[in-house]
Amino acid sequence: MTSAPAAPPPAAYRSVVLLLWALAINATIACRGLFWDGSPFMANILDLGQVHDFYTARAHVDWVTQLPLLLMSELGARDTRLLAMVYSAALFGLPTALYHLALARVKHDAVLLGIVIVVIAAVYLPTCFFIIGEYNTTYAAVVVAMAVTLTGGPRRLSDAVLLCLLGLLAVRSYETMVYLGPLIAAAIVWSMRKDDDPWVRGLMVVAAVAFLAAAIVGLVAIVDYWNHPHFQKVRAMSFDFWQNQQFIIPVIGLAISAVVALLRPSWLRGNGPPLVIAIAATALALTPWYRLAYEHSILYPPAHYLARQAAGVVLAVLLVCMWLQVAWQQRPPEVFTILRLPAVSRRLVLAMTALLLAAAVPDVVLTSLWSDYLGRMRTLVDTREGAIRARDLPLLEWPDKLFAQDWSLPAMSALVSRTPGHAYVLADKDYLSNPPFDPACGTLPHLQGYGWGK
Repeated sequence: MTSAPAAPPPAAYRSVVLLLWALAINATIACRGLFWDGSPFMANILDLGQVHDFYTARAHVDWVTQLPLLLMSELGARDTRLLAMVYSAALFGLPTALYHLALARVKHDAVLLGIVIVVIAAVYLPTCFFIIGEYNTTYAAVVVAMAVTLTGGPRRLSDAVLLCLLGLLAVRSYETMVYLGPLIAAAIVWSMRKDDDPWVRGLMVVAAVAFLAAAIVGLVAIVDYWNHPHFQKVRAMSFDFWQNQQFIIPVIGLAISAVVALLRPSWLRGNGPPLVIAIAATALALTPWYRLAYEHSILYPPAHYLARQAAGVVLAVLLVCMWLQVAWQQRPPEVFTILRLPAVSRRLVLAMTALLLAAAVPDVVLTSLWSDYLGRMRTLVDTREGAIRARDLPLLEWPDKLFAQDWSLPAMSALVSRTPGHAYVLADKDYLSNPPFDPACGTLPHLQGYGWGK
């Protein structure tokens, strides 16, 4: 017997959406798209006048996020601050819009809404400082795809078209589609069992094939680059996700709640789950200040990159939970029966919203520190000439060490300068021991005619 899902608290959906867009706007104003690879990518786009899609297995995401910047440049914009904001707006705006759409699709189902909020709090925000990573858009796209697949309504034809577009985007997106692609494809095929419209069924098949194609592209990329030095280094760091406090704290809280609920479903009826999440949320909100007690316990933006693979696994688990919530209606296990109770599911949404609010605190703090870092970099390159040796700068001290990367410094210093080329910050390195993945990165950009605030 299929029961109607419990409705979540009305304010939860609106609060999450407003917070999500507020964080995106804040990051855009701060030009966070310039972090690490973002600077050389943007410099290459402006210098070469074309999209920077050197890695074809992720090209579709690159095209969508880089075209606004390229268009503004072609229209004559030369203010690198404005262009950096446009680039940041595209990088943050796309996943934010996708998560907004996912939230809108599940806002009438408290359990599904709670899970999507968890994705934003435990997968997106803990890994999005490295927003240049295509995984940010990829993860958002698969969440939308699952939400649309599971919440079929009267507009099934438009849903099928949307799934095709999401599948097309995912075909060349990120290697994690190796396992996310088949999962979404299977859910789409499962959802077709009640569709009688041949157009809908045909488009759904196309969408499923697209997500399977994304898995194949991801697999080929993994095989092709298996012995590449960069990928060898990446694999070696796969289990360093624990260094990301913004990721590991909410995951631990969620894992404890899930394990206890599976072993003792009645626990969900009490105050135990909200208490565990409250402790995790408090610990998460306080992360910016742990360094006051222990100097090595810092929020570290590069750890967002380290956690992206583990975040993909967490995302896959959450997507499976979404599917089970909708599909397992006949004789569901007790944990699902209790979780679907209106009082329990609404409490879930409120707890996850609190966790998201806590996750926003370190994001805002890091964005503020990033803005200060950019300000210091601008002052440096606007008051000096020629080559500025990085080793003479406090780049290894807090807070600059949170954001500095040796081979992206030349592009960063050029982009934030009023007169690019007047001064460059250069690291003393051979670019062999820690080479950039893309050989074009790490070079000295020209940016002729451009300037910060020009």
